[in-house]
Amino acid sequence: MTRNLENSCHSQLAVFVWNDGLMAEDPHTQATWFIDSDSAEVGEFVDKALDGVSRNDSRASAVALFLAVRDGFRYDPYELCRDPADYRASAIVGTDSNWCVPKAVLLTAAARHANIPARLGFADVRNHITSDKLEERMGTDLFYWHGYSELLLGDRWFKVSSAFNIELCERFGVKVLDFDGTDDALMHAYDQSGRRHMEYVSQRGSYNDLPLDAILTDFDLLYPDLVGTQNDGEIDEAFAVDS
Repeated sequence: MTRNLENSCHSQLAVFVWNDGLMAEDPHTQATWFIDSDSAEVGEFVDKALDGVSRNDSRASAVALFLAVRDGFRYDPYELCRDPADYRASAIVGTDSNWCVPKAVLLTAAARHANIPARLGFADVRNHITSDKLEERMGTDLFYWHGYSELLLGDRWFKVSSAFNIELCERFGVKVLDFDGTDDALMHAYDQSGRRHMEYVSQRGSYNDLPLDAILTDFDLLYPDLVGTQNDGEIDEAFAVDS
């Protein structure tokens, strides 16, 4: 007998198959081409991140993995490339900086490796305090396909954004986004001085794997001067490495 159970977000359909009393494994714990949670690179990353953390404590493991991705990879919105191989978790773990979507891919893969059901979530957000140079390059302050992870802890899915590292938050004067395993960790609406920061305009749902073709197709239309340029040698001091 096959039974389909639709999850809380419309984009994915969780399919459970009973055959002689056995249930198929949850697809949110399985490796995919982009979320290659079974790779040696992701395994090494998880082992390091969870050193000293009980693997039996899924919440503590999720928090540790979140911190490792958030602060282990500097946020850089100019790292938009076209090569699908660069979006595999096993490749992302070898970078020093990246943007929200690859960081979400890595956190999702790391969680799956640690036997925490995980998937990708996307939303369109308006960043009211982005840099002038980035807004000029994008032609807008609206960030389409902002990526985050969704982690299943207990009986609840949590939305978790690992995009902004601590140093970037301090530079922009925004609150550091923390995750404690008991509530969502989405971008703050206001910064530390009360200015409007991040506005979630629309939700795009949840995905078991990265919809890269759809993302790049939209980016080509919306940000023709950004994708694949890797900043063209220009330096945006707002996102540069501290000297």
